[in-house]
Amino acid sequence: MIDIVNLSLQFGGKYLYRDVNFKINSGDKISLVGSNGTGKSSLLKMLNGMIEPEKGDIFKRKNIAIGYLPQENVTHKGRTLLDEALAGVPDLKKLQEKETEITILLNDPDVDDEEKLGLVEQLGEIHHRLEEIDSYSAEARVEKVLLGLGFMASDFEKLTDHFSGGWQMRIALAKMLIAENDLMMMDEPTNHLDIDSLEWLTGFLKTYKGALLLVSHDRRFVNAVTNKTLEIFNTDFTVFNGNFDHYLKAKAERDERLEHEYDQQQRKMKDIQQFVDRFRYKSSKAKQVQSRVKMLEKFDKIDLPDFEKSISFRFPEPPKSGEIVYEVKNLVMKFGDNLVLDKIDLRIERGDKIAFVGPNGAGKSTLSKIIASVLKPTHGDKVPGYNTSIAYFSQEQSEVLDPELDVLETIAMEATDMSLPQIRALAGSFLFSADDVFKKVGVLSGGEKSRVALALLLLKKANLLIMDEPTNHLDYASKKILQQALIKFKGSLVIVSHDVDFLHPIVNKIAEIRRGSFRLFPGTIDYYLMKRGEEMMERDNPTGSPATVKSEDSSNINRKDQKRIEAELRNQKYAATKQINAEIAKLEKRIESLEEKVATLESELALEEVYKDAQLTKKKTAEYNSSKAELDSVLSKWEKLAEKLENILKQF
Repeated sequence: MIDIVNLSLQFGGKYLYRDVNFKINSGDKISLVGSNGTGKSSLLKMLNGMIEPEKGDIFKRKNIAIGYLPQENVTHKGRTLLDEALAGVPDLKKLQEKETEITILLNDPDVDDEEKLGLVEQLGEIHHRLEEIDSYSAEARVEKVLLGLGFMASDFEKLTDHFSGGWQMRIALAKMLIAENDLMMMDEPTNHLDIDSLEWLTGFLKTYKGALLLVSHDRRFVNAVTNKTLEIFNTDFTVFNGNFDHYLKAKAERDERLEHEYDQQQRKMKDIQQFVDRFRYKSSKAKQVQSRVKMLEKFDKIDLPDFEKSISFRFPEPPKSGEIVYEVKNLVMKFGDNLVLDKIDLRIERGDKIAFVGPNGAGKSTLSKIIASVLKPTHGDKVPGYNTSIAYFSQEQSEVLDPELDVLETIAMEATDMSLPQIRALAGSFLFSADDVFKKVGVLSGGEKSRVALALLLLKKANLLIMDEPTNHLDYASKKILQQALIKFKGSLVIVSHDVDFLHPIVNKIAEIRRGSFRLFPGTIDYYLMKRGEEMMERDNPTGSPATVKSEDSSNINRKDQKRIEAELRNQKYAATKQINAEIAKLEKRIESLEEKVATLESELALEEVYKDAQLTKKKTAEYNSSKAELDSVLSKWEKLAEKLENILKQF
């Protein structure tokens, strides 16, 4: 369907890929992966004809239809939602306009019979084409897609001008799904979707007959809809059969092999170079030296795997709260005449980790802001428990960060009891090093602002974290680090997120917020999705069937049953993780001690009385290197145990 032949692309003198070859076949469902800056989005744009390669060719099958969804910056204006979506049906509007034009001419008495005969033939061809694209059911199909992506029937006649950025992206996605392309290319399509629309899109793509090329950091979504992985690695393309999990396994084996081969090659080159250096000026060895110089020149040097940098942090030990951390009673929230939340009751208990889920616009972020005291409710009570302290992570960092401050100043505003080296060390753990710390917040990318906000969150020793879509701008590695930190966080958590894979090992309750309803589900996100699926099956099949058994509505689970279910889950998790948690706790104490020691030594090495004393500098440097090496070793052990703990928790 598409052949990429000897393709090269470079920016600023650096090759993103060089002389690569790749083929996209009909039915391929491909996940495109690679480190940030390797050219994933550029490849999609090249295939869509938006940018030209430096050299090479892209051969496309004749009359191939390609759909492309960029990551952001799509707007629609001047038409109703339904008309805009219908524009995605190939040739529909053009054929309908031509049909109307010919019909008018056929009814014109000034048109002679011979001309009318030709018009009738044209009209027959148009009707045939309209039948081919199933135009008579087009509107019903379009409405089904719009509803699946979270639009309401009442939205259909609204002008697209009135929809916000996230909904504009959904309109673009709807048009592409409706167009029945041979190939769909999507760049982070899940960023603006909620759980409902994400589940619907996953089901749609599973049955989609065309080819798919996808860039996404949503692991569960990618695993569900792809059957191949295309990796951009060291300016080359590598294809792995299977979904993302299969790719990760194959990549780990590949990287381990490459590291081993790299070490062997480096040792061999070092031995040869030592021989050259030793006998370079001995005439009796001139021939052997020349031979070895040529050997060095002929080495096909092995490149090490390009490991992505990821943030590194742990939440501090929170102060102990009361048994009841926070209560919301009979809460109502209106914006003008728009009723967003109606008579909400919620109790957050110590140790609860609750996910807010539901369609966009239902009030998830609003409720989280009310709990965080960012918004004041219209009616009702919100009651913090004994010794409750709250830290809030906003979905839009521009709401809480001062754009005029740089990264260092922003962190320093909160880190009043930290020295400058300690502040720089904290910034470094969130990938802000060297001059990056002097970047103004206003010029930071979405991902960089998220990292600054996470750094600030660490400085607040809170026992209730409120987080609104914290993973939207994070890569796989950084999401995993945050996930591990939240698993081990000993306080309570309220999190708004649609990332099922991220939520799975963290949360123990799901609060579903929909227009006009609020329900609390005790258990994991998988338990909630199972219940939601059962309810949808019952709705679609109200008469029931042998395979459909009506399940108890979670909103009717009484308090006693809820406590029993939670206790059983806690007991099972405790038994399975007791030993490994003890080992992790021991390592964390050692890490904390070593981090303090390393930070102290860094401060001491910056003192004038130390760096002017050569003997003292040598001693402090040796102590620093020894402590840093031990810290790296302990961190490595901690990461392995944390991964082992994650795998255990996935069983619950």
